[in-house]
Amino acid sequence: MLARVLPPVLAAIAGGGILWQATDGAQAFTSEAARRLDVVQSPRKVPEVLLEDMTSRQVPLLPQAGEVVLVEFIYTVCGDICQIAAADFAEIRDRLQAHGVTARLLSVSFDPERDTPEQMSIYGDAHQADSRMWTVARPDQRDLPGLLDLFGVTVIPDEWGGFQHNAAIHMISSDGRFSAVFDTDAVEAVLAHLRGVQP
Repeated sequence: MLARVLPPVLAAIAGGGILWQATDGAQAFTSEAARRLDVVQSPRKVPEVLLEDMTSRQVPLLPQAGEVVLVEFIYTVCGDICQIAAADFAEIRDRLQAHGVTARLLSVSFDPERDTPEQMSIYGDAHQADSRMWTVARPDQRDLPGLLDLFGVTVIPDEWGGFQHNAAIHMISSDGRFSAVFDTDAVEAVLAHLRGVQP
């Protein structure tokens, strides 16, 4: 009897050990959860990149003067997820202003060829981005692959001229490191985290 029971029990224990190791102690059961956990455990240094914003100004990706930067990746003609994410970003902006929390919001286009300053301005106006606390910007085409890789953003062209992509809020802490990822609608979690990292 024991000889028949023992192998399945040992296999279950071994499988459990493999699962425990593969999921960082049962903390990450999806690739997205693993990405988020990895960023928290090993914040990534963000390069000094300048973006062209919707007013044709050059704006830094990195935080300035102790601020925190919240980044979402979008393309302006996106008809669904980007619009929903922008509404969440607007709520975060409003709540940050109400609580006096210092942060800058960037909607970064991963379609810089089509997202001209004029096109980004239309998108920004539609969501009341004022170009000060929140602006829409595009990287140089040469910087784009490295940024998508750094932030773990997957962009796949679709058959209608748009893109399938993952959406999230990426936090760059005041020390210039990509240090946290949140769902776009996780307003309370973003605010709580920002209040915790304010100097």
